[in-house]
Amino acid sequence: MKKNLLSICLLLLFLFTSHLFSQRGETGDKVFSNRFPPDVLNYFSEASLEVKNTVEHDIIVLIRDQYRKYVRHVYIRNGERFTLKNLPITRIYVQFKSLEFYFEDKKVSVINFGERNIFTFFYDASMEGNYFEISEDEFFKP
Repeated sequence: MKKNLLSICLLLLFLFTSHLFSQRGETGDKVFSNRFPPDVLNYFSEASLEVKNTVEHDIIVLIRDQYRKYVRHVYIRNGERFTLKNLPITRIYVQFKSLEFYFEDKKVSVINFGERNIFTFFYDASMEGNYFEISEDEFFKP
């Protein structure tokens, strides 16, 4: 009887703690830091980009400069937002991983000194032309 009670308690403890340490990342995590070069920071620009995730799933946002070189990436949970600070002054391309697909926003944004920019990630079937699909290799190139 005591052995069964102990087994049940251990099982419940295991189930409870495994739920606390799920595979889902936190907003702001650098989930692919092993696949990208170091982040590009410009502490003098005072430029930032706030990214809002308004869809029902988590996304990974990747920022590239005007030469399509890696700047920064970040994990953003659904319904949350994250501000990328100290961005270089450049034109940027926004790419993202959504579920199992990789996309790029057709619009190129300009980051100027001291500006606070906002990018809202949403999915609207009527506006599907805002993004185009890219390959996994394109997403992960340095």
